[in-house]
Amino acid sequence: MSRPERLAVVCGTATDVGKTWVTCGLLHGLRQRGVPVAARKPAQSFAQDGRPTDAELLAAASGQEPWDVCPAHRWYPAAMAPPMAAVALGREAFTSASLAAELDWPARAAVGIIETAGGVRSPLASDGDTVTLCHLVAPDIVILVAEAGLGTINAVRLSAGALRDGGAPVVVHLNRYDATDDLHHRNRDWLADRDRFDVVISVGELVRRLLERPGGGRRD
Repeated sequence: MSRPERLAVVCGTATDVGKTWVTCGLLHGLRQRGVPVAARKPAQSFAQDGRPTDAELLAAASGQEPWDVCPAHRWYPAAMAPPMAAVALGREAFTSASLAAELDWPARAAVGIIETAGGVRSPLASDGDTVTLCHLVAPDIVILVAEAGLGTINAVRLSAGALRDGGAPVVVHLNRYDATDDLHHRNRDWLADRDRFDVVISVGELVRRLLERPGGGRRD
């Protein structure tokens, strides 16, 4: 099975922190630079409210088909964690290894981005979560999406602490950052200066991080 030259996992400190918005922005930014990309959502669960699913949004941003982003049998129309949705819908349980094995990358993809579901420790399969999947796929970089406001320091510390065992560098993206908001500014400084996290506040910065090679070089 082919693997992209550069592989990233986008995860979040919680549900609804903007993982899909950030991932779509990354895909757009990379394509604007002429970088061949592919997106994958190993499993998705969703409310049937008429809004596009994550796979549909990622497909539009990457120029793929929704079924390529997330296999049809991993679409779970129930608003709960994917393995819980599978049980609620009377469908077969699945493991982290099966999700990893189903990641099928096109040969032309220079950068592959996997977006997970929920928070870092939210169930992603019957036997694991995002941390488990990271161990299996060995990404080159993990992007942790967090809110910029109240509570983010605790959420980032807990989530990044769980991810660090995977070995890949973790970049923290403070989503919806407002430069005029004093708390946002203080949170960024605390995480970067005191906790020594690699913190970014724009998708453009994330694109540059994703294209960096070990040692500081860039692929473009």
